[in-house]
Amino acid sequence: MNGIKAGDVVQTEIIDLPDDAATQALGARLAGQVIGGTVFLQGTLGAGKTTLVRGWLHALGHAGAVKSPTYTLVEPYRLNDVDVYHFDLYRLSDPEELEMIGGRDYFAHNSLCLVEWPNKGAGLLPVPTLDIELRVVGEARQAHLNWQS
Repeated sequence: MNGIKAGDVVQTEIIDLPDDAATQALGARLAGQVIGGTVFLQGTLGAGKTTLVRGWLHALGHAGAVKSPTYTLVEPYRLNDVDVYHFDLYRLSDPEELEMIGGRDYFAHNSLCLVEWPNKGAGLLPVPTLDIELRVVGEARQAHLNWQS
């Protein structure tokens, strides 16, 4: 992989998700592949971002409910000795608001950060290990996984 810079897409994968169970199963699969770093979750309202996170967190051992942190901005989890932070930046009006809640601290140590609406934190978020775009296709969904270097 000579010549690849941080932020370059190394591999793209497209996965059809016919229902919520398939979306959660993708989250569970990714939980076994991505153990740290930052993951961007992009898509319109209702595209399945939180559903994917639910499958991811359950695969890591979380037994409770998983809700979107729309009003709290971040929900922390300690799972299998890993700090996992689920962000929903939808309500940010300025990326600096992320800085005001100590955003850099979440990304500074060895953790897994799952970030919904990353465009709202532009300029303050690290380069993602994985950038996932969830698209609504009829009654189903489709995940576009862009693995970064």
